[in-house]
Amino acid sequence: MQSTQPTKKPSIGDFRRSINEILNDFLVPIPPRFIKHKVIQGNKISFVSWYTYIRLLELYAPGFDWQVRTLYCGNRTVVEGKLTIRAAEGDFIREATGTEFSEVDSYGDPTSNAEAMALRRCCAKFGLGLHLWEK
Repeated sequence: MQSTQPTKKPSIGDFRRSINEILNDFLVPIPPRFIKHKVIQGNKISFVSWYTYIRLLELYAPGFDWQVRTLYCGNRTVVEGKLTIRAAEGDFIREATGTEFSEVDSYGDPTSNAEAMALRRCCAKFGLGLHLWEK
């Protein structure tokens, strides 16, 4: 007699790479084609967009998790971010904050700008894009 229960197909969350493999991939500098530049107060800043970090996380750490919490402190918007890398050995977490003036006078809104900052900082704490901060 055959079972009528459907078989579960593996999902991306079922595939977990070792943390050493993931961290080694993160340590490779992000290719120059993904690096953008802008001038802030006369200084040329190199950065990678938040959506590129998401694509890199999807590639190197499938099944990662990103959570945020938004706080308002006076005239600033603060986002606390928590990045969880799901590896074969278990879950590894890094947390960081991003902040933006609530009256933003540049591209984007305060919450999305602060979240992007928190994401970049969490990634850097794992080593992804860290070379951009080492100046």
